[in-house]
Amino acid sequence: MNYKEFIQVLKSNRLKPVYLFYGEEYYLIDELVDRVKKAYVDDGLEALNYTSLEGKKLSFEKLMNACETLPFMADKKIVVIRDFPLLKEEDDDELEGFTGRENRKRLAKYIEDLEAYICLIFVEKEPKIGRSNFLYKAIDRAGDVVELKKLRGVDLDRWVEGQFKKRNKRISKGDIRYFIDKVAYFGLNQEKNLYDLENEISKLSSYVSNEEVNRDIMDIVMIDSLEMNIFNLLDSISRRDGKRAIRLFNEMYMSNEPVLIILHMIVRQFRNMLQIKSLKAKGYTEGNIRGKLKLSKYEFGKVSKQSNNFSMTQLERALFYCLEADRSIKTSSTDDRLVLEVLITKLCAYV
Repeated sequence: MNYKEFIQVLKSNRLKPVYLFYGEEYYLIDELVDRVKKAYVDDGLEALNYTSLEGKKLSFEKLMNACETLPFMADKKIVVIRDFPLLKEEDDDELEGFTGRENRKRLAKYIEDLEAYICLIFVEKEPKIGRSNFLYKAIDRAGDVVELKKLRGVDLDRWVEGQFKKRNKRISKGDIRYFIDKVAYFGLNQEKNLYDLENEISKLSSYVSNEEVNRDIMDIVMIDSLEMNIFNLLDSISRRDGKRAIRLFNEMYMSNEPVLIILHMIVRQFRNMLQIKSLKAKGYTEGNIRGKLKLSKYEFGKVSKQSNNFSMTQLERALFYCLEADRSIKTSSTDDRLVLEVLITKLCAYV
């Protein structure tokens, strides 16, 4: 089950006795818990009808006490358990009443026999939960598993637009995409979530006095991600603008970005260019190439455009120069910064 499907369940008042909320988008996990709470728990009765428990300190007795207390003047009692080790196959001897095969069977049986008045929600801020996990299976049988993935495409655009609108600001469709890329929501480390976007939206909204937020304002207020800086660096290299390329590299260096990380990201982009060029020559479609290389539409567009400024031979030579630089950094006493400056100069002058 996904975010939209669960919202429909909530709207139609068809809540099941148990759920697992997990995934990479922490913001949506917290939002769903909050929505369930608002839908079923009156503010004045929260102490009686809502219980939040820390999974690492949970005992079987605490679980039963929470789940077997009837709701007061309400249809549902909501119990939330966060970060429960047994969902991650962690053996924790401190989990009272849960150790051993028989006790795990007992837990699974207990979950499958929950009363209709209870809604037990396990919350795991993890991108993956093993489907073979005994507890995952029990939850799936008795209730539903809701995976909260990153928003994409139109859904993400609407969310960003809505957040600006809440703050009485406007932003164009094109600038929404620019904003998302500048935050690096789909960056290589994949650690950014909607909380990061929300923080940047709040920052931008506080900065501008008029109603419209545009990319000029973003460039003033926001700090570029490493991914964005690498794109800009490769743009300069592809145009053979050595002066700007060296300046961009030095800005990254002065921001304490590790030289080897910068080099490895340059290598990655040149490899992507080479693969895109090669696959295009073999007749692959854009969709096929994006899927094969696991590139977002935006990243594919940028890298594909950059690749047009190089021949296959030039890209192979660029990768050879990068390999030389990598070897020099790892085996010689030459200053890392100088090695990268020499590499960038060669990429602009001789490729």
